[in-house]
Order: sequence, then structure tokens, then C-alpha cells
Amino acid sequence: MSNVLPVHRLMRGAVGIVLGVVLLVLQGCATVASPDSRDPLESFNRGVFGFNDGVDRIVLKPTARAYQATLPSWARKGVGNFFNNLEDVWSALNNGLQLRGQEMGDSIGRVMVNSTIGLAGLVDVASDLGIDRHPANFGLTLGRWGVSPGPYLVLPLLGPATLREVAALPVDQQGSLVTHMPDEATRTGLTVLNVVDTRATYLRAGDVVDGAALDRYSFTRDAYLQRQRNDDYDGDPPPEEGTEP
Repeated sequence: MSNVLPVHRLMRGAVGIVLGVVLLVLQGCATVASPDSRDPLESFNRGVFGFNDGVDRIVLKPTARAYQATLPSWARKGVGNFFNNLEDVWSALNNGLQLRGQEMGDSIGRVMVNSTIGLAGLVDVASDLGIDRHPANFGLTLGRWGVSPGPYLVLPLLGPATLREVAALPVDQQGSLVTHMPDEATRTGLTVLNVVDTRATYLRAGDVVDGAALDRYSFTRDAYLQRQRNDDYDGDPPPEEGTEP
């Protein structure tokens, strides 16, 4: 028997470790001073951010650049379409839980069209037909149910999150179709491919941030929280406290 644990088992273990770390940090570092009330664990988060940045620069970014240089753009687009199609299944369920009938119908329609005419999702025929994507996970569902985001957190390897997203992680993991594929090699290969393809998609954006942001940590945090707030309020968030309407 191999001594190397499968990727999906490592991810399950990582989620458990992350949850444990978060609880310890919340207990031991809740009084850490921070100028931003959304980020009371800033000193801890900056340490994890630095670790993740090192992994990205040494492993992920070079791998993503090699992937981008090796595969033609049409092939990378097909890979992205395939994973989007898998995610649309989970989005359909979450849009339903949020009582968003139009979005749920669009998500179901996209899966039906792209899984058949679109060659198992490799071709995004649904978008050509005007059927929009409405990405949704369980963290967003909790937000639409009124659960507050909680403090900002940076998770080892997984990156930016809030306490609400951490609580939703086990549910979202079970909602991933890749997790339930019976063949171990297939699960491992698809997980790695998805990570590399996603990183390759954001190579240019990452370079822009590197060149423009004086404090990359603050820039990343503020962009993440702004996007999350925008999603929570369906693109029309109310003015935040302390800001002009």
C-alpha cells in the first residue's frame, strides 16, 4: 500500500486542521489589536498570508506558467468550462436553497445543455444561448439567510475566507462532484488540474496586484471582503457604517 495519502483525504484532513487552528486562534488571539474591525486576527493572518505567498511563488505560479505555455488557449478554455459545469450543479442546489428560482433554473439549464450538446461541459454552449451563470456555494447561502461573515481569516493553502466560509467548507466539499468520483486517480488528477487551471487564469491579475499594491495583504483582504459583501447583497449592498450614503 502506498505511503502517499490521496489528495482528497489530505484536503479533508486540512479542513479539520484549519478548523482547529481557527478555534485556537480565536481563543488565544481575539484581543490582537488591529486598525480594521473586520480583521481582529491580522497578525496571525499576515503570517499565514506570507506562508501561502511562499508556496505560490515556489510551486503554484511556476506550475501555472508552464501549464499556460504548454496548453493552447482553446484547450485551457475547455478545462475551465468543464469545471464550471461541475460547479453549476452545486450552484443550482444553493440557488434553490436561497429561493432564487430564476437563478436555479438557469443553473439547471446550463448543466443540461453543456453536459449534452457541450460535450460533457467542455464547450459552454449555454452562454452562447444567453443562459447566464449564477455561481453559489453554501457560504453564500448562509449569507443570504442572514448569517454574518464574522472575522476575516487567511487559511493555510486555501487563502482568504471569513468564519462563515470556514463553517461552510465541509458542506461545500461534500457538494463537489469531484469528491464523489469513485476512482482515486481521477479524483486526484481532477483536483490538481482544477488548482493549476484556476491559478493560471489569475496569473495576469496577480502580476497587476504585485506591481500596484503597496501592501498586498491589505489589498487582497479589502478586495475579498468587498466582493463578498457585494455577493451577499446581490450586487446592491447598503452603505457601510461610517460611510456616506
